[in-house]
Amino acid sequence: MPDAVPPKGRGPLAKREARLAWGLLLPTLAIVSAVVIVPLLSIAWISVKPIGLADLRPPAPVARENLRGEAEDLRLQYRVRNSSRSEPIGDVTLRDTLPEGLTIREADSRCEINGTAIFCDLGDLDGGGRDEVELFVALDGDADPDALGDMAEASTPQISGSADNILTNAEFTTANFARIFDGGEFWRVLGVTLFYAFFGTVGALAIGLFAAMLLNRSFRGQGVLRGLYLFPYVAPVIAMAFTWVILFDPFSGSANALLLRMGVTENAINFFGDRPLALIMVTVFEMWRYFPLSFLFILARMQSIDDDMYEAADMDGASPFQKFWFLSVPQLLGILSVLFLLRFIWTFNKFDDIFLLTGGNAGTRTLTVNVYEQAFAVSNIGAGAAVAVVIFACLLVFSIFFFKFVSREEGL
Repeated sequence: MPDAVPPKGRGPLAKREARLAWGLLLPTLAIVSAVVIVPLLSIAWISVKPIGLADLRPPAPVARENLRGEAEDLRLQYRVRNSSRSEPIGDVTLRDTLPEGLTIREADSRCEINGTAIFCDLGDLDGGGRDEVELFVALDGDADPDALGDMAEASTPQISGSADNILTNAEFTTANFARIFDGGEFWRVLGVTLFYAFFGTVGALAIGLFAAMLLNRSFRGQGVLRGLYLFPYVAPVIAMAFTWVILFDPFSGSANALLLRMGVTENAINFFGDRPLALIMVTVFEMWRYFPLSFLFILARMQSIDDDMYEAADMDGASPFQKFWFLSVPQLLGILSVLFLLRFIWTFNKFDDIFLLTGGNAGTRTLTVNVYEQAFAVSNIGAGAAVAVVIFACLLVFSIFFFKFVSREEGL
């Protein structure tokens, strides 16, 4: 019988190729891990820690040195405090060197003097606690007390202690997640986020598709018009946001002045201050600002479609709508699916647009704004990280659903 053929992909050559492939991919995987995975793990770790904004810096003793008093009652003073208001510090010690021109007359009972070396054992320091060490000194000869005082203030004593770091200890809690899921506020914010992300994405794709159809032909001034279409996307977001705020201002905005002059409304409309109009306005802003990206990709795909299909459809008497629906749309489904995925993820994570337009007020508070408010406005870093983990989980579920169902139907 002939020799058995080894299974495909399991021979020595295939194994060497697999090792080579992994070796080539290793630097990329390391960079991706450092840039993406490590921050994600850090956020997940912080989300289960009872940590506030002030706890990001580990507790540490801080000392300040001063020379006080007159020549007859001169004393070297060390003021020590705990940088944390809640966490204690144990085994606090202070080391320093006596400036030249000073002699110790009387030392604190907790300090040892060895020549010019000073060592003080201050014991434990409670959260927010303070302590003070005084060494009575005398001037040597004609030493200048002012110069010695400046020297003492400029020097930094060595101070150390042991404290429990809340970021690295084994204390965990689910209170952060319980806080964000408590009550109906989270579900309202999630609903606003989904509305903003979905309709902002669909609207940007629809406007981009319409703009691409308008410019999918040659005419004079086509390049200038394409450049104007790109303006909302390339302009600074802070300039565009404040332009919209001023334009739709209820007191001095041009939009309200025009509506009042035309008799459309009797009173000024607070576009960014009334519910649910504020949410609609920030969604429209999202559509307007980011449709140029969809426009560019869709136009590029349209121009790659063979004209022979449209010529054959013209010969068969197809209407413009039939050519668009039965010829253009099937060719564009792939790029539309990719754009929908990317734009939905980006819009779901969007923070700056809403923050600049409304600050999250008037029913426009999204999950990303909630992260900012929890972490910095309330100073609860753990709760802010918990909301960020929820955002990641939502986008992960959406991506899995998209790739399992939608992309398979489109052949992506």
